[in-house]
Amino acid sequence: MPITRQHIRDTLSAYADTHPDEKPVLAPVYELLDAGADLTSRKEFRGHATAGAVLVNQLSEVLFIHHVALGKWLTPGGHLEPEDPNLLRAALRELVEETGITLKVAPVLPTPVHIDVHPIPENTSKGEPAHQHTDFRYLFRLEGDQAVTLQEEEVSGYAWRSMDMIADETLRHHVRTALR
Repeated sequence: MPITRQHIRDTLSAYADTHPDEKPVLAPVYELLDAGADLTSRKEFRGHATAGAVLVNQLSEVLFIHHVALGKWLTPGGHLEPEDPNLLRAALRELVEETGITLKVAPVLPTPVHIDVHPIPENTSKGEPAHQHTDFRYLFRLEGDQAVTLQEEEVSGYAWRSMDMIADETLRHHVRTALR
């Protein structure tokens, strides 16, 4: 069963209850839902949802991947797929697809560690206008070691780095708080 509008709304509400100071940032997402937007569709150019994974190892290092198209070091993540049953599983699917890590991965929280709403610039080569992404970021812990096998079409490298390398200050704070 695909991700529903109600699941997205419930996930937003659970996050906003935990982080009430972030409600103004989430307001445009609620407005899209109220307007009937299908946030699971990457063709919804008023804005759509994505899912991300912050993976932390036993040394409290975060896994970063080098994203080919963007040329940036990011945590794993991407667009939702019709077969994703919920946002947490979408984040886990993206982690597995981009890194090949499948064993000994467990969510730290049942809700996102962070929800980030950010602009995406126009991409004329894909025929996509500028739009918004609502990135539901989930925190996972890796117990033990596992080899990384990159999805070479999208990822050109990986590195385990200090949590200090998380550029988004809110995400960095939420990850540290969740791991205490």
